[in-house]
Amino acid sequence: MDTIQIVLLVVFVVAAIVGYLIINRIPSLLHTPLMSGTNALSGITILGALVATAVAVKSSSPVGGYIFGSLAIVLAMINVAGGFIVTDRMLRMFDGKDKENESND
Repeated sequence: MDTIQIVLLVVFVVAAIVGYLIINRIPSLLHTPLMSGTNALSGITILGALVATAVAVKSSSPVGGYIFGSLAIVLAMINVAGGFIVTDRMLRMFDGKDKENESND
C-alpha cells in the first residue's frame, strides 16, 4: 500500500470509531434535536469525502479512488438528505400542536 492510502485508511478508521463512540453516548431523546442542529456540519463530511477522493485518485490506484470516493460522497449526501427529512418531520410535529392549541382557545 502507498503511504497516502495508509493515511486515508487510518483517518477513516479513527473517524468511524470516534463517531460511533459519540453517537453511542447520546440519549435517544436527544438524537432528533441534535441531528437537526448539526445537519449543517454534515456538509463538512461531503467536503472531506471530496478531498479524500481527490487524494485517492491522485494515488497509484485511481480506479479504487473513484469507486470508494464516489461511495463516500453518496453516503455523505444520504446523511445530509436524511437529516433534512428528519428535521422537517420534527418541525411538522410541532406545527400540528401549535395549530391545535390555537383552535381550542
